[in-house]
Amino acid sequence: MPINSFLNYLSFEKKYSQHTITAYKNDLNSFQLFYNREFDSENISDVNYSQIRNWIVDLVDSKVSNRTINRKLSSLKSFYKYLQKTKQIEISPMVKHQALKISKQIQVPFSEKEIMNVLNAMDENIDFESIRNKLIVELLYSTGARRSELINVKVSDIDFVNETVKVLGKRNKERYIPLIKPIQISLKNYIIQRNDIDNKEVYLLLTKKGKKIYDTLVYRIINNYFSRVSSKVKKSPHIIRHSFATHLLNEGADLNSVKELLGHSSLASTQVYTHSSMGKLKEIYNQAHPRSDKN
Repeated sequence: MPINSFLNYLSFEKKYSQHTITAYKNDLNSFQLFYNREFDSENISDVNYSQIRNWIVDLVDSKVSNRTINRKLSSLKSFYKYLQKTKQIEISPMVKHQALKISKQIQVPFSEKEIMNVLNAMDENIDFESIRNKLIVELLYSTGARRSELINVKVSDIDFVNETVKVLGKRNKERYIPLIKPIQISLKNYIIQRNDIDNKEVYLLLTKKGKKIYDTLVYRIINNYFSRVSSKVKKSPHIIRHSFATHLLNEGADLNSVKELLGHSSLASTQVYTHSSMGKLKEIYNQAHPRSDKN
């Protein structure tokens, strides 16, 4: 099956994460089901763009967002590019496809005050889950790690001697992020509590039953605590990563350093966060420029 060989290619040659491969698989299977139903055929290698356009119309009619449709079509485009590369087809049916227009969403980071308010409120309880939840917020904010990276941190990835944590990023790229002193203290306190629950599990962050934490749990923790202090529409682990980058840039960190800390492969990805620093830049500009109104 072309889909299976493509997924193996993503796994073994491109070194994509299992999470990414699953997303590709779901998108391609979704198109496969549509193609089977509408055109009574299982061979999606013989597709033409007109048939793909029918799928787009079907998705739009089903109220699927343009952003999600673009992601599905991106998966399809990569699949046909692979078939072309492996000489299973001559021309990709996606060659002239243009992405659907989407409204640009500007994500607003949490303020330093909002984050400190959450951390201060989390000091009230000292049970295992409260200590773990606070550590999750502290690690996300002090490292800028992605949610998936945080979940997969192992106890052995924490290096108290060199004061770093090793994280496994996209495409299995390793990077080391400094651990500031307050986080080291929180980590040591948590590990003492954690060992009372399970000292055999390799992953750092556990549920109270001693199992590895999972995506939706981290999301719920962040959404729950930040809903108490912030009126922002979106309250997610990614917004904390966004806040990490924005606050570093506001304090004068250079873009390349932030890029390395975030694990971005190009500066273009990091520059997404620079718009959030514009308010700070305007403030500095107004204070420093000779013709600005300083009153």
